Amino acid sequence: MFVVTADQRASTATGERVEELLAGLAPWSVEWRDDIALPLERTVGDEVQVVLTSAAAAVDLALRLMREGDWSVGIGAGEANLPLRASSRASSGPVFVHAREAVERARGRSEPVPLVVAGESDEAAAEATALLQLLGGVVRRRSAAGWQVADALAGGATRREAAAALGISPQAVSQRASVAMLDEEAAARPLAARLVTRAAGPATPASAPRDTVPSS
Repeated sequence: MFVVTADQRASTATGERVEELLAGLAPWSVEWRDDIALPLERTVGDEVQVVLTSAAAAVDLALRLMREGDWSVGIGAGEANLPLRASSRASSGPVFVHAREAVERARGRSEPVPLVVAGESDEAAAEATALLQLLGGVVRRRSAAGWQVADALAGGATRREAAAALGISPQAVSQRASVAMLDEEAAARPLAARLVTRAAGPATPASAPRDTVPSS
């Protein structure tokens, strides 16, 4: 099982954005509904949490939150005790402890990107953190033009279709995609999901990452 916990950064200066985030992630919750064990919800203060059955969903959500730019994100990997009809606040297990450890580390200034993985395997969690921080750095530095192309390609659109939607040439789409490192991000996501799965230890079965469009 996988728990993603996100804590808003500098909310006193910028204003709380929890309800805005939850509303904005409604399409994500529909897209990944088969991988959601307990829904995304506010846990306490300006913090949100979701319980997931796949590492691919955890990776996708974490990178979406990196795009938002206002969140420290922790991914916990491990076993969970989920009472019938429970919320994440009423649940327990090592995965929640790991998620808490991860988000606390993500808040710290020692992390180059506020995204950390913690789990039963320290080695796999460290490797997952390193790769996800690299991907998170790419996402956080992507330009508006890069995101236009990423969003236009969401849902499996071709680059020619994206060009028509944006009113630019296919060559311009390819150039923007290259600068935005869309292909590199997409290629690294399955590896990131496998490392997060390994961080959960042998008790959590690996789930095959689906093909995803980068952080749209």
